Amino acid sequence: MGKSRAHVLSIAGFDPSAGAGVLADIKTFEQLKVYGEAVVTANTIQHEEGFDSVNWIDEKQVLDQLDFLLKKRSYEFVKIGLVKNAEQLNTLLDRLHQANPKVKVIWDPILSSSTGFEFHGNDLDVQWNKIFLVTPNLLENEKLRIPNSELRIYLKGGHSADELGLDKLIIGEKGFKFKPKRTDGTEKHGSGCVLSSAITANLALGYSLNKACLRAKDYVTSVLISNKSKLGYHKR
Repeated sequence: MGKSRAHVLSIAGFDPSAGAGVLADIKTFEQLKVYGEAVVTANTIQHEEGFDSVNWIDEKQVLDQLDFLLKKRSYEFVKIGLVKNAEQLNTLLDRLHQANPKVKVIWDPILSSSTGFEFHGNDLDVQWNKIFLVTPNLLENEKLRIPNSELRIYLKGGHSADELGLDKLIIGEKGFKFKPKRTDGTEKHGSGCVLSSAITANLALGYSLNKACLRAKDYVTSVLISNKSKLGYHKR
């Protein structure tokens, strides 16, 4: 398909356990045959069993990381994860669109860690028109009040009591369902990061949005069934 070894970018936090954040994104990019680069927004003190604290990278340093990379190349696909607030997110979106007006941004809205740490409130005034796809879970979708227009929403069903593991791609009035091929996996720290970065990688390889989401769903399933711990193995 398309562009083998395309360059893609992750803008997210650093997780020392490597289950989530930029390290998980880079692992996913590498396995899916795209070249991943990263801008770090925060240093977290955490592992797969607990979260201690978050130390936000200075705003100027975050932008300096991004601007220096943008001097070298223009990205077509960018995944954004943990950000300090809506103001930072909107600034990043502006910078990316200035560098490439056709950039497709995939935003994984991390409002809290998988261990329950709350990063910021729900009053995120986001430039939705500059986001190609947003990938909330059910709880995040309720809090964000994402406008139901032509914005593309990949709704993760991992927290669903009725249809466990059933994800939905919503585009305006249209909806597509993605069922897990297997349900015997175990919960993994950072699985949402892996999903959004897998979608980003598959889009960069030239797959349609539907196909990219389907392939990403299968990739996450392979991580969930890779072992019984909360830190999954990335392997193809």
